[in-house]
Parts: sequence; structure tokens; C-alpha cells
Amino acid sequence: MGAESSDTRTGNLGQPFIYGDGVNIAARLEGISEPRGICISDDAYRQVRDKLDIAFEDAGEQQLKNIARPVRVYRVKLGEGGATQPTAPALALPNKPSIAVLPFQNMSGDSEQDYFCDGMVEDIITGLSRIKWLFVIARNSSFVYKGRTVDMKQIGRELGVRYVLEGSVRKAANRVRITGQLIEAQTGAHLWAERYDRPLDDIFAVQDEITMCVIGAIEPSLRKAEIDRVKRQRPSNLNAYDLVLRSLPFAYTRTAKDAAMAIPLLEDALKLEPDYGFAHALLSWCLHARFRRGGLHQEDRIAALQHAHAAIAHGNDDATALAAAAFVFVLEEQDTTTALKLFDRALELSNSNVFALSLSAVTLAWMGKTELAIERAQRALRLSPFDSLNFWPNIALALAYFHTQRYGDAADAARSAIESNPGFGILRAVLTAALMRLGRVEEAKAAARGVLECDPSWTIHGHRDIVGFEPTVFRPLADAWREVGLPE
Repeated sequence: MGAESSDTRTGNLGQPFIYGDGVNIAARLEGISEPRGICISDDAYRQVRDKLDIAFEDAGEQQLKNIARPVRVYRVKLGEGGATQPTAPALALPNKPSIAVLPFQNMSGDSEQDYFCDGMVEDIITGLSRIKWLFVIARNSSFVYKGRTVDMKQIGRELGVRYVLEGSVRKAANRVRITGQLIEAQTGAHLWAERYDRPLDDIFAVQDEITMCVIGAIEPSLRKAEIDRVKRQRPSNLNAYDLVLRSLPFAYTRTAKDAAMAIPLLEDALKLEPDYGFAHALLSWCLHARFRRGGLHQEDRIAALQHAHAAIAHGNDDATALAAAAFVFVLEEQDTTTALKLFDRALELSNSNVFALSLSAVTLAWMGKTELAIERAQRALRLSPFDSLNFWPNIALALAYFHTQRYGDAADAARSAIESNPGFGILRAVLTAALMRLGRVEEAKAAARGVLECDPSWTIHGHRDIVGFEPTVFRPLADAWREVGLPE
């Protein structure tokens, strides 16, 4: 988690609220923190260093995403100076084979090639996720171990998996060398290892081969039908694939600024590969984000829907593409019937797809289908406990709990969502409503000020136009928002 100080100003509700770069810096500090660790900025460190019995480690200046100047960062030294090491219990192993794929080490001597290594690993995770009997940890949780030396037993305990896949990539000119090894986490035993030297245009075949070898090592009696299921449509143009990989760090953040970075990359990819379903899905997602958080320009909404339809047409075997398109239909057309069919199709393709589980859980929660929303949200959190996108399943839980009048649970889930994405106003709005129903009016007012800090244009009416398709769900939230003084 991250901590940051900031200036105070007066908000629309007449009380001071935290303002400035603090929220952005805190979010970026969270991204570089170790699991269950704490990072703070130099400003925050100066305020607390003589007041708390906690030891800090100087991590030096860090260049944080979307922050103009480097920020000096301090890490809390857990277990020293009064701080205690969290004692979270180990996650139980699922009742089927389970695996985490760690980020492959970039051996190219060029940090600019990190995106290529990460994209290749993400494709392997996607391939493994299509195996019905395999429990696969999502990318955003396994990637918290990037650049760290961690004992395999620890990874197995923290993620609750039996197997771990690790490897390295060396990319030079038009060739690539990839190594991979499958390890049993509890014993450290190596079950399979291989090295591949191939021309770069054969990268997709290598990814499939690694996936198949891993599956074969886990389940020697694997049926051929399961092998066939792992194969999915990929672009024939490697440059289009490269452009999509470059867009990924910006595509899911939900900010207009990052969407503006991803959109031209995805447009260029589609010029090279017009039938690239996943590129259409990402572009739809980014255009939707720019529309909702970047000025409500109708041309962005129209284009988002066009690319959502294209994603379905060209990415019908890609669970993530279908889920992204489905959610755009929910938020831009309130077409829950089409969306639920697409979510079901995505989960038929990959029942370990966290994106599909999370976004369908949010949709179901807004529809008042609380039991299924909770089930899918909890499964998403189990598959990816360290995911930077965990605000989606957590806000689904918060909405479902609020609808069933479990206001304490709703507040807790909303706070967990805010920890993952402190700049997303609706998360604070749901927390506001839950606190009002708990009778904690002053805390609710503070949360409401946070809503307007994140999004000064936020209104009850504007949000009803997006997700107010089930009045029995939306009306109780709106009533609480009016009571606390949020603008109509």
C-alpha cells in the first residue's frame, strides 16, 4: 500500500479535503510495494519518522508512472523497530491442479524489451486458463514477484498453488531464446525444463509448445481435446502484436490520460491487422474510458460500441475480448441481456479468466443478482489475490452487500476497492452510502468529499444514466447520497 501527504482545500460539501498529486502518488506507491508491504513518499516520511516506532528503509528515488519528477521512497521494514510482519494464513490449495506463472526474466540487456517478455507470459497464462480442470493465478497477482528473489515455497503459500512456472527470454535481432521450468512449489522439485532457440516469427508456436509441455507435465493423461482448446486466434502480423503489447500498461487504468496513450497504438495495430479481436476489445475499452472520464464526446462512445461489436466478431474465442466488449455494452447501452450472454461465453472459454469474472460480478450486482455476483467476485479474488484490478470484484461485493443490507461488509469491501484504485469516484460513493446506513455520518461526509475530489463533475443523475437500470438497486444508494449532500 502507498502513503502520501498533500495540500488541503475546501470541497463542494463545505469541508476540507485532501487535494493535489497525493492520490496519484499514493496509487503509484502501492504499485511498487511488495505484497502486504508499505511504501511512503519523502514528504510523508518527514512527517512520521520521529513520531512512530517503525523502522524505514530508503529505497532511493523512483520514477513513478504519470508523476513528472522522481519521488524518494521509503519502505517500512516489517518486523523491525516496532513494526510486525503480517501473519496472513497460507491460502488453501484448490481441489484441482493449480499453477502460477511468474514473470520471465528479460535477458536481452535492454529494459525496453520488458513489455515483450511480459506479453509472452500473459499469453501463456491465457493459454493455461483455457484448460477447464486447471486453476491458474491471474497475471496481476503473479507479477507482484517481478524482479524479486522469492522462495518457491513462499509463493506456493501466498498464492495457494501447487506448481510454479518460471523462465527467461533473450531477444536479439530476429531471433529469440526462451527457457522455462516447471517447479513443484512445496518441494522445489523440477518437473520439466526446456530451452527454445527460434526465429522471432515463430514466437506463437513456442508459446503453445511451452503451454502444452506444462500441461503434459501436470497431467500426463491429458486428452487431445484439451490440447486443442488452448489454441486461440492470434494476429498474423507480429508488428500488430507488438503494438498491442505496448498498449497494455495503459489500457486498463480507467483514466482518460492513459487511454489517450493506448488509443493510437491500438489504432496502428488494427491498420496492420484489421481482424485482431483483442485489439478491437482494448480499443473499445479505452474509447469508453475516454468518453466517460474525458469529456463525454459522443464520437468516442460511438467508436467504443463499434469496436466492441468488432471484438465479438473477430475475437469470439478470446475470453478477455468478450468480457471487455460485454462491459462496454452494459455501461453505454445498458444492454444486460447481451452482456450476460457474452460473459457466459467468456467463462465457458476460460473459467479462470479474472477479467470476465470481475466485470460480470459488477454487472450482476447492479442488476440485483447478489448471490451470483458474490460467488464470481470471491472467485476472482481467490484466483488473483494481489491483482491491481481488484477494485472490480471488491466493488461488486460492496454493491451486493449493500443491496442485502449488510452495510458493514459493504463498507469493508468498498475500502478494499479504494485501496486498489483510490482515484475512482464510484468506489468512494458506495463507501459513502454504506457509512450513512451505518449511522457514521461524519465519516460518510468525508467519503463524499473524496468522491468529488476524484471527479468534480460526479452527480447522482449522471451515474443513474450509466448503471441505474435496476431501480431497486440504484434507488437506496441514491437516497443515501442525497442525504449526505452529494449533488443531484
